[in-house]
Amino acid sequence: MQKLIAELMRLYLPADAPSADVLALHLLGQQNVPISLTGGDGQTRAMMIPFRKTKGLEGDAHWLRLCEVANTLQETLGLPAPAVSISGGDAYYLWLSLAEPVPADQAQTFLERLRDAYFPEIELDTDAVRAPIALPPCLHPRTGKWAAFIHPGMGASFADEPGLDVAPPPLGQAAFLEGLESIGKEQFEQVFQALEPAPQPVPAHVPMIAATQPPSVAPHAPMPGL
Repeated sequence: MQKLIAELMRLYLPADAPSADVLALHLLGQQNVPISLTGGDGQTRAMMIPFRKTKGLEGDAHWLRLCEVANTLQETLGLPAPAVSISGGDAYYLWLSLAEPVPADQAQTFLERLRDAYFPEIELDTDAVRAPIALPPCLHPRTGKWAAFIHPGMGASFADEPGLDVAPPPLGQAAFLEGLESIGKEQFEQVFQALEPAPQPVPAHVPMIAATQPPSVAPHAPMPGL
């Protein structure tokens, strides 16, 4: 259990995460503790991308979409391989780790820029980075199945029911995480800037606005981060 907690701290959890004793109870399924990936200082080192099963689509469509996105993040952007988990309910998750913490608002913008560029059909909460999550491994409160990190090669086998009937071994969970790397500071900044939306040009037929506004206001200036 100590090895698993150490890997979760290395990759995802803020410095003021719940104590090791509380985390152990959560990971053993003895109590469910929603955990935020953002610390009390407003900094975060991790992001999670959900891929939920959609009614009307093929049974493994959400798994195939996860694979496409994971491959794109690695091959197109050169990001390290993310962790993959099953929710115990109806979803898969990709987990991105940062080597150094960044403000939660910047991490949220980074996540939204990734979404807009590579998986626009995925819905993201406006506070996805700050909101408490069910950190795997843990018991899903509704289904009674276990959420867990998985080997990507096994992902398709969970398409119909992304959960385990029994608790996963802590050492096995740690093994899925120990070979993963975090996104470096410079790499994060490069990708963040590369995904910044280009300013939209003003259409030629739009008349100039008379100078009746305060000098500090720039008409048509793009809002930062949009």
